[in-house]
Amino acid sequence: MAKVDADYLKQIEAARNELRNIIRSQNCAPIMLRLAFHDAGTFDAKTKTGGPNGTIRLELSSPPNNGIKVAVDLCEPVKAKHPKITYADIYQDAPQQDSTAGLPNPGGDAEHLRDVFHRMGLSDRDIVALSGSHTLGRAHQDRSGFDGPFTPEPLKFDNSYYVELRKGESPGLVKFPSDKVLTQDPVFRKYVQIYAQDEKTFFAHYAESHKKMSELGFRPPVKA
Repeated sequence: MAKVDADYLKQIEAARNELRNIIRSQNCAPIMLRLAFHDAGTFDAKTKTGGPNGTIRLELSSPPNNGIKVAVDLCEPVKAKHPKITYADIYQDAPQQDSTAGLPNPGGDAEHLRDVFHRMGLSDRDIVALSGSHTLGRAHQDRSGFDGPFTPEPLKFDNSYYVELRKGESPGLVKFPSDKVLTQDPVFRKYVQIYAQDEKTFFAHYAESHKKMSELGFRPPVKA
């Protein structure tokens, strides 16, 4: 196994602490999570292109990335203070090559979600688990065409997204068509039911899926 530079590890830990402080002080966990997802979400498992390489900062004019500049700007002072750390590490630690055309569309159906996530090498379970990131934050009219939170407490990470999905329409809360389809497709619905009833299982599966997503395309260096 290749040895990781000790100074790099120190900078990573320091940057991680600084990012935590930014997220706490700015209440910006939702947009930071969105940054991590959009940077990773261009990966294609067949062509081995795209993925979490930090180049989303060059794609901010693309409509799917509307609003993400807020998160990029929050990360910039951390990057400047710790120059050894890559943008990719900073963006993934805060929770494109090619284009953002392959990101999921809020109006997409089950086939669309599978096309997008399976292209990345992710599974149906990953689709439902990662959709749970909507428990944080809210939709914005200028970004998705929808406006409002997905859950009653949009700054709390829990399993309420799935609880709300099973309830159906709730006044004041938003559900994308791509959210609703999770209760319509029988395979997706199975996981929605599990996560709505068992928050610990959701947390465990989400952690596994987010780790997979943040490492898409990563190939450990081979020791000479």
